[in-house]
Formats: sequence, structure tokens, C-alpha cells
Amino acid sequence: MEVQRKRSKDAAREAAKEETKEEEEEGEKVDFTPAPKDGLTTHEAEELLKKWGKNELTEKTTPKWLILLRLLSGPMPIMLWIAALVELIIGNYPDMAILLFIQFTNAGISFYETTKAGDAVKVLKDSLKPVATAKRDGKWQDIDATLLVPGDLVLLAAGSAVPADCYVNEGVIEVDQSAMTGESLPVKFRRGEVCKLGSNVVRGEVEGTVESTGQNTFFGKTAQMLQSVGNESGSLQILLMRIMLILVVLSLTLCIIAFIYLIPQHQISQGEIVRQSLSFAVVVLVASIPLAIEIVTTTTLALGSRQLSARGAIVTRLGSIEEMAGMDMLCSDKTGTLTLNKMVIQEDCPTYSPGETYETVLFQAALAAKWKEPPRDALDTMVLKTSGQDLSKCDAYTQLEFTPFDPRTKRTEGKLQGPDGKIFRVTKGAPHVILNMCHNKDEIKPLVDAKVHELGTRGIRSLALARMDDEDGKWRMLGILTFLDPPRPDTKHTIEMCNKYGVYVKMITGDHLVIAKETARVLGMGSSIFGADGLPVLGEGGSVPDDLVEQYGTKICPADGFASVFPEHKYLIVETLRKAGFRVGMTGDGVNDAPALKRADVGIAVQGATDAARAAADIVLTGEGLSVVVDGIIVSREIFGRLKNFLLYRIAATLQLLIFFFIAVFSFPPYKYYKASGFPGTGNYSNVYMGVPRQTGYCPRGYAGPADSFLQSKGITLNATYFDHPEMFDTGCSIVLPICSGSGSTQTCVEWPEFFKLPVLLLMLITLLNDGSLISIGYDKVSPSTTPEQWNLTRLFVVSGLLALIATASSLLLLWAALDSNNPTGAFAGLGIPPMEYGKIITMLYLNVALADFLTLFSCRALDSPFWTVEPGKPMLFAIFCSLVISTFLASFWPESELDGLPVKGLALGTYKTMPLWVWIYSIIWWFIQDCIKIVVVRTMNKYNWFPDVKPDMEEWKRKGGIEDENNNYKV
Repeated sequence: MEVQRKRSKDAAREAAKEETKEEEEEGEKVDFTPAPKDGLTTHEAEELLKKWGKNELTEKTTPKWLILLRLLSGPMPIMLWIAALVELIIGNYPDMAILLFIQFTNAGISFYETTKAGDAVKVLKDSLKPVATAKRDGKWQDIDATLLVPGDLVLLAAGSAVPADCYVNEGVIEVDQSAMTGESLPVKFRRGEVCKLGSNVVRGEVEGTVESTGQNTFFGKTAQMLQSVGNESGSLQILLMRIMLILVVLSLTLCIIAFIYLIPQHQISQGEIVRQSLSFAVVVLVASIPLAIEIVTTTTLALGSRQLSARGAIVTRLGSIEEMAGMDMLCSDKTGTLTLNKMVIQEDCPTYSPGETYETVLFQAALAAKWKEPPRDALDTMVLKTSGQDLSKCDAYTQLEFTPFDPRTKRTEGKLQGPDGKIFRVTKGAPHVILNMCHNKDEIKPLVDAKVHELGTRGIRSLALARMDDEDGKWRMLGILTFLDPPRPDTKHTIEMCNKYGVYVKMITGDHLVIAKETARVLGMGSSIFGADGLPVLGEGGSVPDDLVEQYGTKICPADGFASVFPEHKYLIVETLRKAGFRVGMTGDGVNDAPALKRADVGIAVQGATDAARAAADIVLTGEGLSVVVDGIIVSREIFGRLKNFLLYRIAATLQLLIFFFIAVFSFPPYKYYKASGFPGTGNYSNVYMGVPRQTGYCPRGYAGPADSFLQSKGITLNATYFDHPEMFDTGCSIVLPICSGSGSTQTCVEWPEFFKLPVLLLMLITLLNDGSLISIGYDKVSPSTTPEQWNLTRLFVVSGLLALIATASSLLLLWAALDSNNPTGAFAGLGIPPMEYGKIITMLYLNVALADFLTLFSCRALDSPFWTVEPGKPMLFAIFCSLVISTFLASFWPESELDGLPVKGLALGTYKTMPLWVWIYSIIWWFIQDCIKIVVVRTMNKYNWFPDVKPDMEEWKRKGGIEDENNNYKV
């Protein structure tokens, strides 16, 4: 029996020696020059430091003053500057102050959001370990890690971080580099192999030679890729920029046309021509600038970020919320994201001895460990902490001896005494090592080899168990425990939900190909998983190839995933997908994921991610797994819907004002409507018209004083008619009849303008009250789209333009009726509404435009159905109600005064009090007309697919790539 035991030990020892010899011979083939035994001298290190620079990462930063300057010099800020300058020139200082307030408020909010974004390069720099143990001048000493140079002799010991990319001089160490490559288990490094900066030594102690430092390390090149990405404008920023440019160009065009038209129409001095033309230009400019568009969009996104935060997703860049709504491709790291990032023993346990089961093999694996002490390595941790393992049963056994895991022998062994007093040994380790120790190895070898091979092809790792009783001294194989890094419990459901919402999920991992394929098989992600061969690589200086889509599109786009990839592969895969038209999300947790996270449209750092990954990401998950990503997709699409509703409204409201003022200038000059309407076409001049006492009289242009005395001074009797003296009111003479207020010696006259406009203050009140209340749109009720969202600027402007034209028509019709209100046969006279003073016409149009804006918003919320089919959120409804009350109150009771040289007077002042009610009724009637026309047009657009979205065709990519499904069809 002792002889057999000795032979078994000898066989195991010989197998371990043979394997170690092969490893050492393999290591000896590596060609490198170890550092001198005494290390570098101080002088040598200083010279090399001058050549290679410090062992640290450089970073590119944009000065904060430059960020602020850029925010104050965009298209919208420039237009605000111009408007404020014009107000300064014409001496309208209150309006100038309001415009400047809006300018700096917008810039301040944008500046805050821009500067608070995380700087991934800075975090990478901070991740460099500050201290390293190096040999200088023949002495080991702790030095600043930034002073390491290539050729330094350093100590790599368990528990320490690798301070630079280092060769292993002699021996073997185990290094945890999961943050760098995605490997689940520690990796062994032998002589001549290079362990990377940013990884950690978990077992062993060796001397190493610094191969590269700083920017030249694997870690440094990762940082360089992060810097090369830059900070591109998000799609929402680009959309807002394009919208503002279109509105600004349209505004300038209309301003120039109107300016050219107005100059020859004036019958006043040259200076007054310029002043009034500039005043009109400011009105049109202010009308064309969506003043609060950035504030409302930023606030809506901020409210959405709080919703996501409550669900376990912290947003570090607000624009990523909108981009997540359009995400149609999710590239996910495997280790720690799709999987648990810890090895778990599976119930699949082949046995090779009678009476053994999964439970008995697992129990005896615990006996081959120090179960009463904290686990010493990853395998012991896995065995001792496996679900269902009852370690209290082990206490019935006495452990007499224990041999810990040795990388050379590749097994552990325990000598135990059972409750019955019998002594036996249990060993666990690599299957081929354990197999060579068994007495019947020739008999079971085919079965064991076949099983290990099958497991290996599926990426499943294995751990063999054997037992030797003192009675016979023979090792016998108990069984093989199988283990792997399993998918998270919710991962498969998450992938199915992503597919339901139109998002393709693609695995990109640094782990082995067979492991990636097995994970994809279990999760139902498809079988088209490829290795890194044939993937693009960065050119000289880290340049990105120009022909990514043409050269690699058919390989990358239709694939279900890639394995054994490096950070630059992940980066370029994401870049290829983006250039192919996909909106790409990328999840990850390690340093190796950081460049791809930064490059993606939406970078998502999962729970437990490294600082570098979190800083490079746009969204950081605080919950385990990817399930919160589905919540993020739903919430982001709800937010997108709110933003789309707001932009439809904002464009429509802006176009309404632009078109309204432009047409009003050409078609509705107020003075023409007052040439003679103060004097009825038949009958005598009277202070009573339609039974209502006149509040005003009328006198010719250029006169201030009692109207009656002026008429008498011209030889016109009070009972004269317009037809008696046409020369006084004809377009060929003094033309404009001002409106006179008061009576007798206190009567004064104010000229009616030659073109219609609203005071700048009233325009800004419309914008601020309406847009201010729409900050609450973040609480509006919307239904998330089941397909990825996309901005379609053409469709956006077509629908907005339609709504704007209908609202403009209603306002122009109301303006015409109000100007013609003194006509006994006019529309107002037919409704029994008395003639209107010009000051009231101003407040009437102010109220009409304000109401039309708000009512248009409700039409925007339900494009292909009536507005009442989509219930609004209560906070938004309350805010709109308050704004409408304020607008109605201001229009009704504005005190009689002048703004920008124009009379302004509340609609409810005077004897006729119900004018505000008429404006409300009129606006609501037109609202229903607008909504009906909208439904017809939008449904027609949908039916005939006018202005379709442009999206990548995955089915076409699969056809190009020759990837078929299980039915030999080119399907997604």
C-alpha cells in the first residue's frame, strides 16, 4: 500500500515537473534584456527620464474662459447680441436689459452643464499608483512611480500594483488584469512576459524590468484614445443649432425685405426712417429667436436624469438621455456585465467512481481546502462559497495535513481523518494532473479527455477530484466539477426586452472565443461570434482608418459579437457601427472599455466599474446587471417625446410670429384703415357710434390738440361728411389720422403707425410666460415609442409650419377685423362689438398670440389623433393654466400707456368689458380647425411615407455579410 502511495506521488511529481519544465522552456524562448542586478544608477535614470518623460499621462483641457466664450458666440447668442445692440442704438434700454439677461442666463446654464462633465483622462492619470519599489544604485527603495524609466529594476509582489509595463525577469506570478482585458481569473506571467500598468499582483513575488512608461504603456495608449475622441456635440445640440440657424436665416431674410419695403413708405425724416425700421427689425429678430429653448430642453433633460437616477442610472452628460432614446445598437462587455464576474460551480458533474454524485464530489472538494480559514485562492473561494455547500459537515473531519495550491503542481491536497477514524487523502486540481495520479488512468482516460474537451469547446472550465484511502493507497477519480462565469439571472430577459424595443445587442469581450460563444448560446444572442482576427487596428499616431465601413462593415455590423479583443478593437468596432449609421450604446466596467465608452453615442458604466470607465461613460449604473438599461431606454424615449412635443410647439410658435409680422407689414398698415373710418360714410359726424359714446375723436396727421377746433379751423363744419372734404383724408395728402384721447383743452392725439408690430416687451412676455410654464413639460404624460427615436428635421418643420400657418391665418384675420372695427359694415360691427382703440388692438393680438401658442402645444402632443386623446400631465396643465390666467389678466387690465412708442391699453378698460371673452372664443374655434387639418395632413404623410426616417438596415447588413439564421434565411 505504501509502495502504491509512493508511486502515485512520484507520478504526480513527475507530471508536475514535466509541465513546469515545458513552461520554463517556453519562457526561455522570450528574447529580452533584464535590468542590471544592481538596478540603474541615479545618473542613468535621470538621463532616461529626459528621453522618455515622466511615467504619467498627459491630458488636454479646454480653458473655462474659452468654453464660456463659445457659449456666448453661437448663432442664437449672436442674434441676441445684435438685438440688444439695436435696442441700445435706438435708446430702448429696458428691452436691452431684458435681452442681456436672457443671454447670460442661457450661457450660465450651458456653462454649468458643460464643465461638470467627468474628465476620463484625469481619472486615468489619478489611477497611476504613486509609489513603486525599485532598485537604484544597488539599493531597494520606494520611489515616486512617475520617476520610473524603461530599464528600471522593480519588485512585483503580491498585493502591489504593477507600476508600469514590466517584463517578468524570473519565476511566476499571478496577476489580476480583469480591469484591463476582461479575464475573469488571474493570469500567470512567466519569464519574459509583460504585465500591464493598472493590473495587480495577487500571488507570488518576482523582480521585473520596466519595458515602457507613461503614454507608451498599454494604459497610456488607452488614455490617448480617450483624448482623440474629444467632446463632440450631441445630436440634440446639433439639432438645436440647425433649428436656430434656419430661423435666423429666415428672420434676416424677412428683415431685409421688410426694411427695403418700409423706407420709401415713410413720410417722415431720414433719421426717423432708420429708427422705425430698426425697431421693426428688433421685433422680427426677437420673434425669430427661441429665447428659452435651451433652458427648457436642459430642464426637461435634468428632470429626466432624476427619473433615471431613481431607477439606478446616474447621468453624467444630459445629452446622452436624448441619444439613448435613439440607440439601436447596444455593445456589451461580457465579464461583469452580461455575467456575474465570478466563477460558479455548475450542477453538471460527471463522476467516475461508484456512488459519487455532484453533492458528494462538492463536499469532498471542500475537504481539500482550509474550510475553517478564509479562502486562499479563487478556486477555494468558489468551492467553499458555492450555494448548498454545508461547511458544518466538514467539522466532523480532522484535517491532518494540507498542501496549498502551487502553480507548478496545479493542485491542492488534504490529509484527513473521518468520523470513523479512517484516514484518507483528497486532492483537487487540473484534470490532466489528477488523471495521471489515478491508478486506472488508462481505463478512464478516454472518458475524461472527451469530457474535458467538450467542456473546453463550450468555454466551461473544469476541476477534477480524486481520493486515496489509506487502506489501498490508490488514487481514484471521483468526478469533475464544472464551473464558469455564468450570466446574470436577468440578462436574458434584458436582451429580449432590448430586442422588443428595436435595440440589437452585440457582445464585445476580451475573454476567450469559446467562452464568449457559450455565453451567447445560453443568452440567445446568436452564434455569429468571431475572434479579433481581421478587425481594424489604429494607424500610426493612433489615427482611425478612413475606410472603416467599406473595409470592415460587412464583418462588424451583422456579427453577434467579438471575443479576444483589445481596447483599440472595441473602440474601432464602435466607430465602425457609428459610421454605418447606428446609434451605439456601449457598456463596460474596465479600463479596457474606457475608449469605447467614450467613443459611443451612449457610454454606460455598469455597477462596480473602474474610475476610468465611470469617467468615460455618460451614464453610470448603480444596480447590478443590464436590467436598468431597459428602464433607461423607456424613460429616455418618454423624455424624447416631451422634447419633440416642445420643439414642434417652439418652431410653430416662432414661425407664426415671423410670418404674421411679415404679412402684416405688407398687407395691414393701420393708418389706411383710419383715413376715414372715424367719419361714417353717410350721415353726420357724431360723438355716438352704434349707440356707444365715443371715447376718442379723430384728427388729421401731425396735429395734437382738440379735434373739433382743428376741423373748424380748416373750415369743416361738425356736420360735414367724409365725402365733403376728401382732400383732407385722401391718400394723396396727409394720410394718417391719429387717435385722440381726452377732450377739450386736454385732448391729445397719438399717430397710428404706418405698419403693425407688437412692443418687444409683450413679445418677450409671450415667450417667457409660455416657455417658462413649459419647463413643467418634463412632467408631461407621454407613451414611449417601441422603436428607436430619431430627429427628422424636415418632418419637424413641415408639421410645425402647417400648425404655424393655421395659427397665423387666425391672427391675421383677427388683426384685419380689429383694424376695420370702425367700419359700420365690418365684422365687428356685425357682432355688435364697438370700434377699438389702437392700444386695445395691441393687447388683443398679444392675447390671441399667447392663446394660440398654448393651444398649439396640445395639438403637437397628439399628431395623428385629436388633442384630447392624450391626457396631459397635471403639473404641466397647472403651469399652463397659471400662465394663461396671467396672460389674460395682462391683456385685460394693462394700464393705458406707451411701449416702444405704441399705445397699449387693457381690453377690459372702458365701457366694453367682454372683449377678452371674444378673443378666447375665437382662439378656441381656430384651435379645433387647426387640429382637424393637422390630423388629415399627418395621417396622409404616414400613409404615403412622406419624409421617412433614415435608419440602418440590419437585414441588409446580414445579407452582405452572408450571415444566415437557423432556417438559412438572411434574417435579423
